[in-house]
Amino acid sequence: MLSNEILEKFFNYFEKMGHKKIPSSSLLAPNSSTLFTTAGMQQLNDYLSGEKDVIKDFGTRHLVSCQKCFRTNDIDEVGDERHHTFFEMLGNWSVGVDDKGNYFKEGAIELAIHFLLDELKLEKEKIWVTIFKGEQGIPRDEESYNLWQKFGIPKERIRECSLKDNFWGPVYQTGPCGPCSEIYYDRGEKYGCKNPNCGPNCPNCNRYLEIWNLVFMEYNKKEDGSFEKLSQTNVDTGIGFERLVSVVQEKETAYETEIFYPLIKDIENNCSLKYESNKKEFRIIADHLRAIVFLVSEGILPSNIGHGYILRMLLRRIIRIEKKLELKDNWQRTGINFFINFYQERYPELKRKGEEINLVFAKEKEKFEKALERGLKEFKSEFLKFKDKKIIPGKFAFNLYQSYGFPLEMIKDLAKEEGFSVNEEEFQKEFQKHKEISRTGAERKFGGLGIDKIKDEEEKIKVIKYHTATHLLQAALRKILGEKVQQMGSDINSERLRFDFSFDRKLTEEEREKIENLVNEKIKENLKVKKEIMSLKEALESGALAFFKEKYPETVSVYTIYNEKTGEVFSKEICAGPHVEWTKELGFFKIQKEESLGRDLRRIKAILIEK
Repeated sequence: MLSNEILEKFFNYFEKMGHKKIPSSSLLAPNSSTLFTTAGMQQLNDYLSGEKDVIKDFGTRHLVSCQKCFRTNDIDEVGDERHHTFFEMLGNWSVGVDDKGNYFKEGAIELAIHFLLDELKLEKEKIWVTIFKGEQGIPRDEESYNLWQKFGIPKERIRECSLKDNFWGPVYQTGPCGPCSEIYYDRGEKYGCKNPNCGPNCPNCNRYLEIWNLVFMEYNKKEDGSFEKLSQTNVDTGIGFERLVSVVQEKETAYETEIFYPLIKDIENNCSLKYESNKKEFRIIADHLRAIVFLVSEGILPSNIGHGYILRMLLRRIIRIEKKLELKDNWQRTGINFFINFYQERYPELKRKGEEINLVFAKEKEKFEKALERGLKEFKSEFLKFKDKKIIPGKFAFNLYQSYGFPLEMIKDLAKEEGFSVNEEEFQKEFQKHKEISRTGAERKFGGLGIDKIKDEEEKIKVIKYHTATHLLQAALRKILGEKVQQMGSDINSERLRFDFSFDRKLTEEEREKIENLVNEKIKENLKVKKEIMSLKEALESGALAFFKEKYPETVSVYTIYNEKTGEVFSKEICAGPHVEWTKELGFFKIQKEESLGRDLRRIKAILIEK
């Protein structure tokens, strides 16, 4: 059974059982406390907590989805049998309580066991489950223990586990959570450790593979770490899709299924090495390349912070392994196109981003290759100095990061290959020291001092005008050049504005003129500038721009520049302000200079001329 057939069966089954199919949300997390969407329930968090009305928004309490997910905590493990950065999570939910047939533990367990046995034809004798044994004042899950036996799983195949393994959530520091019951599949003795007590969660082998997690949300975790009962109960389940496919197809891992294996064979064809002898390296390339395709499709570009740092780290890790395997030039184009074609039916945006994804990879490779060669040379000439303790000092590791652009994860890979480790604590201290120096330097510029430090009222008014003009400029750039344009920095004083943005080439005279004209057109239209205070989540859901959203507090100001007569919005950004009230106050906008700051980074200097 191919993966697309499994997915089709999953949706058909749950839709037949009264669930509404909902689309995947973005990979970019809706909450600033995490970078990425790590589970299917994140888009439903407000419904699970009872803050939003699921009936009003979806017409039902029963939902089903296939969610794009990305986890960074397992990056070091990628290359083994089980871990991925990007993956898809299948899930079904029963949200809240009413008298119209919603379900809790019994319904969730019955739906899961019937889908696995009747739809996927898995063997009942190979199914094991775990339940929560009870801890920290939360009782043992007696109900699930009895229900599994009712549906044919004998008590010998039911294991009781701790809070660490069988209590799920919350995704954030606080929120809905509860005991879970996990379904495992016994893959046979050839994957085992021969320990007579081997079973689910065995630390020594991967014989028992977790395929489904049923979370019974009964609790809310509070800020002090204690738990209270939720106002409603919910069912939230999750299946790692790639893992399920490997079980159904009886493959050792997902890398041997059609999700990855055609690419792995192509990598073999582009180098002199074989997958069987280089599984870790081949798997890292396959996993990371797929992740890169999805990250770039979300509008993320390589950088040294936030989402962009993760993308850059994945790209550079691949580039380093590519060099090690001596892969042929442009091998990645086939791989990128493979994943686009494989996923485009359910994620059509990938097709539109194909050339951009290829370009991002090629440009990062061109940028990093020379630095990689020099950095590897320095690593090899220096690391033997630390052979006594077999620990790479954090200061040396930070120098590789700062001088050659080696992500910490890549330095750890290099160290591990030589039997060394990295002093990560010392690395982080050096990194923080570097950030403090950079921040001090930034505060010497006018922009870092803040509007309140300006004493002269006339000067303050001019600065506020330039601030609003900066918002108009950013909106114009994105409308003329495309939404891949991202703000990378800005600096304002009473005489000019300076705006740094991501773009891969010099602007043409025509583009420059169009941008200037659009800004002046909006000034002439005398658009209204409105300030609103809202939660960060509400701001992001409303479409406000926040390219560095991980830096924002939970409550933010949003400035919207719009036509008061038509309601048409030209610009909407999360911003501390202040701004003018009407755009006509700005005068005439003139671009003085457009220049390069380095690869894929441009700067515009502009002035306002009073009429």
